[in-house]
Amino acid sequence: MQVTETLNEGLKRGYSITLTAAELDEKVNEKLTEAQPEVQMKGFRKGKVPMALLKKQFGQQVMGEAMQEAIDGAMSKHFEDSGDRPALQPQVKMTNEAWKEGDDVEVEMTYEALPEIPEVDAKSIKLEKMTVAAEDEAVDEALQSLAASAQNFEAKDGASEDGDQVVIDFKGSVDGEEFEGGAAEDYPLVLGSNSFIPGFEEQLVGVKAGDEKNVEVKFPEEYGAEHLAGKDAVFACTVKEVKAPVAAEVDDELAKKYGAEDLDALKGQIRERLESEYGQAARAVMKRQLLDALDDMVKFDLPPTLVETEAKQIAHQLYHEDHPDDHGHDHGEIEPTDEHNTLAERRVRLGLLLAELGQKAEIQVTDAEMTQAVMQQARQYPGQERQFFEFVQNNPQMRQQLQAPIFEDKVVDYVFELAEVSEKPVSKEELQKAVEELESED
Repeated sequence: MQVTETLNEGLKRGYSITLTAAELDEKVNEKLTEAQPEVQMKGFRKGKVPMALLKKQFGQQVMGEAMQEAIDGAMSKHFEDSGDRPALQPQVKMTNEAWKEGDDVEVEMTYEALPEIPEVDAKSIKLEKMTVAAEDEAVDEALQSLAASAQNFEAKDGASEDGDQVVIDFKGSVDGEEFEGGAAEDYPLVLGSNSFIPGFEEQLVGVKAGDEKNVEVKFPEEYGAEHLAGKDAVFACTVKEVKAPVAAEVDDELAKKYGAEDLDALKGQIRERLESEYGQAARAVMKRQLLDALDDMVKFDLPPTLVETEAKQIAHQLYHEDHPDDHGHDHGEIEPTDEHNTLAERRVRLGLLLAELGQKAEIQVTDAEMTQAVMQQARQYPGQERQFFEFVQNNPQMRQQLQAPIFEDKVVDYVFELAEVSEKPVSKEELQKAVEELESED
C-alpha cells in the first residue's frame, strides 16, 4: 500500500492512499480462508466449501470489508508513524469513483493536525484568591429571607391585594357546561403565584370575604388537556376568606422547619452555605485570572476549522441572547464578527492547552464523577430520569458534553495547586463586583 503526501500547509494535511488490486485480492482471500472452516453450504460438508464458490458467493461483501479494514489500517499506521493527531475526524473519499473489480483503490485523506503545545511552567503563575467571611449581617439577611419563605397567612379585613391568599370555592365551565377537574372547595390561592391559568389571579385582586365573582379566562393554546386548549372558560368563584402574608418568627421553631436543631444550628448552616457560595464565586474569579495568564504565556497555531466552528457557535449563541423571542433556527447564516473570531481563537487555544496539561498529568474523569453529572442533569427531567440515563449512555456526544467541564475543572484545580496563590480578604460587595465584571466580559 502506498501513502503519498499531497498537502502540508500549516496544520492542513493531505495524503493519497493507494491499495493495489493485488493487495485487495490478497486480503479478500485471507478473510475467506479464515471464514472457510465455519461456512456451511448445501451439497458440501461444513468447512469444505471450495474457495472459488466462496468467492463467488461472498466475494463482493468481503471485498467491501477488506477495503475498509485496509484503508483504516493505513490511516492508523500513518498517525502512529507521523505522530499527527487530527483535530477533527479526517475526511476520506475515493478518488476513482468509476472503480471496478480489478482496479487499484485510490483514496484521498485530508485533515487538520493538532499543533505542538508549548510547555507551561505552572509554578511561575501568580494568582490572587479573594476570601470573604460570612458576616453576621449577611447571616441575618438570609434568616429574614427564610422567614419570609416560611410565611403564614392570617385572616384580614378588607379587599385582597397581590400577595394575599384567598380561600375560594370555584366551578369552571366552557360553553355553559362544567368540565371535569374544574371545581374545588376551600382552595387556598396566593395571588401573584401564577399557579392558575393566566389572567385568573389578577381578577381576584380587590375581592372581599363573602364576594362572588365570575372569572373569565382563556385556556392557553398549548394547554395539556386538548379538549380545553384555546377555549374560553368561566369560573364561578365564592370567596370564603382573605388572608394577608405574615413572615415567620426568627426562632427555634423556624430553625426546625428547615431541619436544624435550633436557631444557632441554623445560623451555622447558613454561615457555611454563604462561605461555600463565596468560595465558588472566588474560584470563578481566580479561574479567569488563570486563563488570562495562560493565554498571555502561550501562543501556537490553531486548526482553522476548530476556530471557524467555535466562532459560528458563539455568533449563534449571542444572536439568540439578543433575540430571546426567536426560538427557531431558520434565521439564516449568522456571520461571525472579528470579535467572535478573536474570542473563538482564545477558547480553542485554551481548550487545547488545558487538554494537553490534563493529558500529561494523567487527569481523568472517574465513573463516579460522570454518574453524578448525569444525575444532576436528569433532575431537570422529572419522571423521565431513566430515559435520560439511557439517552446519555447511547449518545457519545452527550457524554462528551457532560465530561468536558468536569475535566476542565480538574485540570484548573491541578494548576491551582502548582501556581503561587496568595489570599486577599475582600468584602462581599467587592467579590460581587468582580463576578459581575466576569459576566460582562463573557
